[in-house]
Amino acid sequence: MASTDMATTIDEPDYGTQTVTPSPDYEDYSYLMCDRESVRLFRSYYEPPLFWTITMVGGLGNLAVVWVYLHFRQRLKTMTDVYLLNLAVADLLFLVTLPLWAAEASHGWSFGQGICKVNSALYKINLFSSMLLLTCISADRYVVIVQTTKAQNSKRERLRFSKLVCVGVWLLAVLLATPEFIFATTTMVDDKEYCRPVYHANIGNRTKVLVLALQVSVGFCLPFLIMAFCYSVIVSTLLKTRNFEKHKAMRVILTVVVVFILSQMPYNGHLVAEAIQATNTTTEMLCEEQKRFDVVGQVLKSLAYTHACLNPFLYAFVGVRFRRDVLRLLQVYRCLPSKGTPGKQSAGPPRASVMSDTDTTQALSL
Repeated sequence: MASTDMATTIDEPDYGTQTVTPSPDYEDYSYLMCDRESVRLFRSYYEPPLFWTITMVGGLGNLAVVWVYLHFRQRLKTMTDVYLLNLAVADLLFLVTLPLWAAEASHGWSFGQGICKVNSALYKINLFSSMLLLTCISADRYVVIVQTTKAQNSKRERLRFSKLVCVGVWLLAVLLATPEFIFATTTMVDDKEYCRPVYHANIGNRTKVLVLALQVSVGFCLPFLIMAFCYSVIVSTLLKTRNFEKHKAMRVILTVVVVFILSQMPYNGHLVAEAIQATNTTTEMLCEEQKRFDVVGQVLKSLAYTHACLNPFLYAFVGVRFRRDVLRLLQVYRCLPSKGTPGKQSAGPPRASVMSDTDTTQALSL
């Protein structure tokens, strides 16, 4: 059991009973002394197989995206292509962190404090960057479809702008992840080490609420609001067209929005509840309620993580041209016979969808 010379609060304290020396301004004794052995046991069975599955499926999908873009460099001529490549890189870096969390769930943290800080920060960097890149993709689709003439006349400028936007996204994500690097550390719980953010009591609740507020606002609310606006205007524009492909395109948009909401909203709602709990120091949650709250948080968090392995299928593989390029690469590396590509696909470029210009067809058309 870990003992400290001043009170501390440990973020996501769902891994055991903490023994601390309370200061006069920290009196949440029942919260600290709640034994979460059942939560740790649930996590040890639930997280490892799920995290490894997400890692393998997401790794294959995102590696395929990077593989295609690096092999066909001429594809990186639109904003959407640049965003998709950066999104795949962000998801891959995020997926790298999951095996370490899976190992921690099974055996505790055994990689040292330095890796703890790096892994925690890397997780948040790629959480923020991937959400912001999804926002950029929706904004680019809005420009291409709703402001078609402007998009056609400013392709080169938009491409340069997209590269600057990606740099800005990564820098902002690093800045927003700084608290994780500062406060993440290893702590002993029932003879096992765990990697968690640890805050001193005098600033613990305020810092935790600020970190949670940043994650919810930048990692969900801002992307959701922008995506909702962009895609609603896009759908309104499509409904006014007579192109036969608009129904397919709208199904793609509906799928993207529904998957984003179903995977991200429940966990972010849980984070809001956690922030409210941290600010309301006068109301104590009973131990059994706290354990149920922690288990629900684990399930919703893993649901949010599945988005990293769904992104390639939602944003890249829906494109006819992208799927064709994957088949071409498989043939080049003799993973598929040359005659495996249907004649219709090899006869010429796919027809452009009403959803995009010819350079961004792969992002929206089926």
